[in-house]
Amino acid sequence: MDETHEIRLIESVEQPTFGLRQMVSQEDVPALFARVLPRVVAALENGGVQPAGPPYARYRGPMAGGFDIEIGFPLAEPADLTVADPGPGRPVSGVLPEARVVETLHDGAYDGLAATYARLETWMTEHDVHPLDQSWEFYEAGPESDPDPATWRTRIVMPVSGPAVEAG
Repeated sequence: MDETHEIRLIESVEQPTFGLRQMVSQEDVPALFARVLPRVVAALENGGVQPAGPPYARYRGPMAGGFDIEIGFPLAEPADLTVADPGPGRPVSGVLPEARVVETLHDGAYDGLAATYARLETWMTEHDVHPLDQSWEFYEAGPESDPDPATWRTRIVMPVSGPAVEAG
């Protein structure tokens, strides 16, 4: 799909989460999901906790070179869970913060995300808002639901500051 979605400035609500966090190179990000998501799902199942939404990836700091990435699920309430199998990543029980955010949807394969981020950056410049030190993506539909990339849907959320945020 090559549909362009609206970019919106909205208030996000605080969302409890559980995931695994680690530093990875940009090239290792796709393989990381295949390694990490089953471990997170197992931790949720072992703790008797159901996800409250689709999987997410949270990025902290600059996105150049390596990534400080947390992959997990939103939860209905906070849970202190453990990961049974040893492996990369540090378990993190936390929250996606309440914040003013810019959000949009990306339809299609993940290799098109860079163009959607470029649209977000242009929009933020035009609206005099500035990204903070983190962002996250919710994978509302992806390879696990349908192998056809045309059906994949990613929600991109970026906390922001600036005059439009303070006025809103």
